[in-house]
Amino acid sequence: MATVSPAAAATAVPAGERGATRIADRVVAKIAARAAREALRAESPRARTDAHATVTVHQREDRLHFGEARVRIAVELGYPSDIGGQCRVVRRRVTERVTELANMTVPEVAVEVERLHSPLLDRTDRGRVR
Repeated sequence: MATVSPAAAATAVPAGERGATRIADRVVAKIAARAAREALRAESPRARTDAHATVTVHQREDRLHFGEARVRIAVELGYPSDIGGQCRVVRRRVTERVTELANMTVPEVAVEVERLHSPLLDRTDRGRVR
């Protein structure tokens, strides 16, 4: 165990002046997008899933957290499905992962359904409609 000499303790920099760690918005966006894809794959492993995120990070004055992230996620979902249920799972997973990995509070996760995929429209043997 290291001991601090009294002279070193007297010259220590106060906690408020030591600086801070800042996590880039794009890092939080990558965490959020990956968490959304994980959540969607857990819900339906065979479905096509895609997600990307934009994040607004607000720095806070307290030093316990690295800030507050407001996340907007755009997802592609299969149809027909429980769209509300999938969005709820995505919101929960994104909140958990950003809190765990970035130590940020997440008061808001907005999930936007960008595209719906239907197996009826994915057929390649479409003939001409007359």
